[in-house]
Amino acid sequence: MVPYRISTFDLHLFAAVVEAGSITRGAAAMHLSLAAASTRLQKLEHALGTALLHRSKLGIRPTDAGRTLLRHAGRLERELEILHAEMAAHAHGIRSTIRLLCNTAAMTEHLPPLIGRFLAGRADVDIDLRELGSQDVLLAMRQEQADIGIVADYVGTEGLHTRLFAEDDLVAVFPAESRPAGAGVPFADLLEHPFVGLPAESGLSRFLQGRAMQYGRGLHYRVRVRSFEAVIGLVGDGVGIAVVPAAAARRLACAGIGVARITDAWAARKLLLCTAGETPPEGRAAELLDFLARHGA
Repeated sequence: MVPYRISTFDLHLFAAVVEAGSITRGAAAMHLSLAAASTRLQKLEHALGTALLHRSKLGIRPTDAGRTLLRHAGRLERELEILHAEMAAHAHGIRSTIRLLCNTAAMTEHLPPLIGRFLAGRADVDIDLRELGSQDVLLAMRQEQADIGIVADYVGTEGLHTRLFAEDDLVAVFPAESRPAGAGVPFADLLEHPFVGLPAESGLSRFLQGRAMQYGRGLHYRVRVRSFEAVIGLVGDGVGIAVVPAAAARRLACAGIGVARITDAWAARKLLLCTAGETPPEGRAAELLDFLARHGA
């Protein structure tokens, strides 16, 4: 007997049934009869060796296994959407898509002008650019989910090929009237102040929270906003202090803020380009890697 193979259609059906809370309504959404949908779901459960749905007179709800499948089904559907988009690009004559993952500082401060210069002369290239924390970039690179990654040098890059991309010191930004007297300040002293920062899920926010936890403390954020422009504007208004890349502090310097070097060794960071696999990237990905290594700040 030929073994049953899980199809993307069955995963889509399962997701539709869970969303609808009913096999009948889920089947209708997928343009299937109730009998056909029920058969497919039963085969799916048999293939996986576990019940996926709790069935009752009030409808259905997923089991723990069903919730796990639903999470993976969503990820697979997103991957398929990316695949279709890339294939459509090939069909329209766009021959290359470079997958580039990077941390917050690279995304906001270093990459935008360089990406513009690189793409301007290469009409046949797309770049799939995504921001993650440095640890998450490393994980994705080790799973070969991207062509190039950019991480801060505080993470372990064993097993990856690295090249210097840019200097990326972190500095403390204060309202001008409360800037400390010395040129530098320890991070531990900053924990006494209220902060302004980026969203909690940003790579920089998670990194700073981890550093604060090493002192047995948390960071008190008065407000979180989406950009360094907004962060430094709020610091200038006297809302709190912030820790930002030195490049952002230089770019956004104004009369209302003061900048101090953070004296902890980890604040003197470098950004590293990293690639995975036994062989270096080829084609357009290799061009981008060399371009970033040569023109990084």
